[in-house]
Amino acid sequence: MLNKFIMEDHVKSALIEDIGYGDITTENLAEDTDKLEGFLNTRSDGVLCGVEVFKTVYRLLSEDIKIDFHFKDGDLIKKGDKLADISGPAKELLIGERLSLNYIQRMSGIATETRKYQDAISPYNAKIVDTRKTTPNFRMFEKYSVKTGGGALHRFNLSDCAMIKDNHIRLAGSITKAVEKLRKNLSHAHKIEVECDTLEQVIEALECNVDIIMLDNMTVENMKKAVQMINHTAIVEASGNVNLSTVNEIASTGVDIISSSAIVAKAPTLDIALDM
Repeated sequence: MLNKFIMEDHVKSALIEDIGYGDITTENLAEDTDKLEGFLNTRSDGVLCGVEVFKTVYRLLSEDIKIDFHFKDGDLIKKGDKLADISGPAKELLIGERLSLNYIQRMSGIATETRKYQDAISPYNAKIVDTRKTTPNFRMFEKYSVKTGGGALHRFNLSDCAMIKDNHIRLAGSITKAVEKLRKNLSHAHKIEVECDTLEQVIEALECNVDIIMLDNMTVENMKKAVQMINHTAIVEASGNVNLSTVNEIASTGVDIISSSAIVAKAPTLDIALDM
């Protein structure tokens, strides 16, 4: 899922942003012959994610840097674990330190938060999925992190699936009119999802034979009623007011998918350090 070429281009752009016209501190202190050894360690429990991105930062800076990871993406890590040994030219090791940490801390934080949500609904068949509320130009990394944390993925972008939301319904005049217009133009490969705020809208969406019905900000009782009404004729997604204190009860209603922006947008970075 981490496309090598896209990843390299992203890292190159990030290095240009961070280095600018040169690291005036490191380049005036480090000699070309200076070497450093160090290790990557975690100061928090969590799920590791971003190993290949971390390596890519240093591979682009110097082929002489050696990194030996002792864990892989998706592994549970504990506070105090040594994640990797690293050695090489001091100049490049110091120049890449902050950027490499930014990637792996952010990605591990999302993977860790996702695992919490998926664990919270483990007694049920529902899957926790992400949304498009991602950081601009960082979506590939954030979605990969969700997958690494045990979650599933919603559409990657606007061209993946037709999702009829409240403003689309207002524009078209009704769910029925929106679905009819879409079906005239969509490829057979695209699914249609409808966002429903009420049980009346669920009935209308069912009559249109859509592929996915999203229950948006519904009460638990109404979600249970909607699941019974739909009766496996469409994929049922729950969205809105999803957090760690509510997600288990939402899963108990029998929905198939629970989408939450919190697993990405509100995920704290994992405390990982690089000590030379």
